Amino acid sequence: MLRLPFLAIANLLLLLRTLLGAPFRMFAAGSRPAYVRFRLTGDPPYREQRKPRFSLGGGSKPEPADVTSLEKFGEALRLLARDAKVKGVVLEVEGLGLPPAKRDALLALLAEFRAAGKRVVTWAVMVDTDSYPVLCAADEVLLAPMGRLELVGYAAESTALGEGLSRIGIRPQFIRRGDYKTAPELFTHPEVSDIQRRTVESFLDERYAALVEAVSAARKKTPEEVRALIDQGPYSAQRAKAAGLVDGLVSEVDLPLHLGMVEKKDGVAPEDDDTELEPMEMYLETVPFPPVKWRRWKRKPRLAFVPVSGMIVPGSGNAGGRFATSDAVVKGLRAAARDKRSKAILLYVNSPGGAAIASEQILEVVQRVAKKKPVIAYMDRVCASAGYMVALGAKELWSAPHAVVGSIGVFAGKFDTSGLMQQLGIHKTVITRGANAGLLSFSRSFTEGERAALEADIEEMYQSFLGHVAKARGRTKEEIHALAEGRVYSGLRAKDAGLVDKLGGFEEACRYALSLAKVAPGDFELKSYGAPAPRMSLLKLLMGAAHPATYALCPVSWDLSGDAKETLVSLADEPEVDSWLRRFAHKLRGTVRAP
Repeated sequence: MLRLPFLAIANLLLLLRTLLGAPFRMFAAGSRPAYVRFRLTGDPPYREQRKPRFSLGGGSKPEPADVTSLEKFGEALRLLARDAKVKGVVLEVEGLGLPPAKRDALLALLAEFRAAGKRVVTWAVMVDTDSYPVLCAADEVLLAPMGRLELVGYAAESTALGEGLSRIGIRPQFIRRGDYKTAPELFTHPEVSDIQRRTVESFLDERYAALVEAVSAARKKTPEEVRALIDQGPYSAQRAKAAGLVDGLVSEVDLPLHLGMVEKKDGVAPEDDDTELEPMEMYLETVPFPPVKWRRWKRKPRLAFVPVSGMIVPGSGNAGGRFATSDAVVKGLRAAARDKRSKAILLYVNSPGGAAIASEQILEVVQRVAKKKPVIAYMDRVCASAGYMVALGAKELWSAPHAVVGSIGVFAGKFDTSGLMQQLGIHKTVITRGANAGLLSFSRSFTEGERAALEADIEEMYQSFLGHVAKARGRTKEEIHALAEGRVYSGLRAKDAGLVDKLGGFEEACRYALSLAKVAPGDFELKSYGAPAPRMSLLKLLMGAAHPATYALCPVSWDLSGDAKETLVSLADEPEVDSWLRRFAHKLRGTVRAP
């Protein structure tokens, strides 16, 4: 009850500010823009994250027109759709990097806006294959005259370092459970295996088919025509217009003139005209009574958001990075469970895998928390291997159609650097007490006894993984084994295989989680718990991965872009491995000769 007087005062101040500013906004209403400008760049979040009250800074401030979240963008579009004076929006696309699920959510917002009778005009200087479906989901698609359309389809490039490592005297020794657990092949194979190739091709086929369908529908062309156009890419702006892939070529400064926002005299636009496309905040200054965020008497229901983003590793850490530590995730889950305002929990998993022991720690906590509150696991990028194990503790698993799911398997091993040390004139002798005490030594290969012990340990770990999946999915271990051995699925195929429960978007998953907590449909707030861990070295992790409790990684999490990318794992940082090898080669130049 103590908060009620403060809420009343806060709302009174908001009312006064609105009323005092109304005359100025009424005066400016005559210059209300017909089109409002938005800028889509990077990877804006689904929803705004609550910012700390006090901050020491850091990070760049977004531009006024930047879309900072799909939630805020949707709110802006719905407000503009109700304004009869607004004709539409101009969406500038620049360096967009959305996963397919988020792109679909964005396209749904634009479709809703267009269904309200408003126009969407998209404009870009350069756009790639992934961004093009966003660009062409409009009434009019424009490019800058000097622009380019990099519509070339998708490529994924897999790497095999086995022969290169052998030339400098390094012998990778990895033991895996499952032919489809191909992550170690990066280091062990001289060439990309057929299994790896077929797996990559299955994802390329699925993504390519979705691209053709989207472009075909948007540009009113047959699938055959679209495939032919993709094969003729990339395009200059002039060629893109001639091919019917864009509607016009307009420079940024001429956009207001092109949209009819500049008043012409005798059919000619004045040379000194300075009309510009204004962002949403400038539009709000022309609305006499803009929407006000009143302080609510009754708080919105809260959904806890616990991210598991990056490779899962044991230990603690709270700095920004690409790894999820078990300590940070466990603390986040426990805090979400204690929060009485959080009625349910969305476990957002974007991980290619990681440490089996860390993932089992997190799984156990997810299972305990799920007994107190509804927990829904959602995946829109990668939920594989140890990442998939973490998700098993949720009540239901939701996936985006093109997410990477599965990779149920285990591998472990080490690098034998004895050949390299011999070439450098370095001599090491491993002296042990205990048959397997030298298991982790880089100075020699596994002995027969060490290899047998490691194989037994890996088999036990694999059977444990199968048991977790079988229990969570209500299947037998034999049924799961037929789906496992490292096989990787898209969300669509994972749903058919029974590895996920539902296909859907982020907002759908959030609202479903709240519905399980008996929360009435409506607005809600999202509060994040848990923090990412510091950046770590994949190479260091692999070189210490001589025990199956250390590693269970998904072999493939590709960036299926128009340009070929390195593709062990998006979080595996192959450039770091490449840099490491180049440093070795530089040091050994003149000493080591390629056979």
